Amino acid sequence: MSISEISHRFRTLSTSEEKKIVLKTSDGDTFEVDESVALQSQTIAHLIEDDCAKNEVPLPNVTSQILVKVLEYCQRHVGDGGVLTEEEIADLKKWDAEFVNTDQSTIFEMILASNYLNVKSLLDLLCQTIADQIAACGSAEEIREKFQIENDFTPEEEEAVRRENQWSFE
Repeated sequence: MSISEISHRFRTLSTSEEKKIVLKTSDGDTFEVDESVALQSQTIAHLIEDDCAKNEVPLPNVTSQILVKVLEYCQRHVGDGGVLTEEEIADLKKWDAEFVNTDQSTIFEMILASNYLNVKSLLDLLCQTIADQIAACGSAEEIREKFQIENDFTPEEEEAVRRENQWSFE
């Protein structure tokens, strides 16, 4: 996704007359966002509270592409702390399911960003997505294949581990 596409997509996230916060990504792009959206990040909230960010909040561990996704999530979840109707909850769950329906690389990058930015609800959603993907696998080999994890055990070592932990395979 090009920077112009990212910027265009992001402009739709900041439409109110609310106070704005400027965020600067690791790749040098700046984003002006509504304060209510930015403050969903505890990291950003603390930087602002401690007066560490005069003109802009530097985010050295987050790229523009991933910040757009994180901000999209935060925008959608502004005000979640209030009382939601069953229909609103169902809509939000549907939106969340579509949001995490992306490639693994993006999910892992969003996990790193949401952890760094301390957006707990997003981190929980993404980690649950990975946990669900692991649970859907039928074997350790399937998990390794899905997540491109190399098996560094020899067949003998793997058998020894299985014997030691036989109770977990029952």
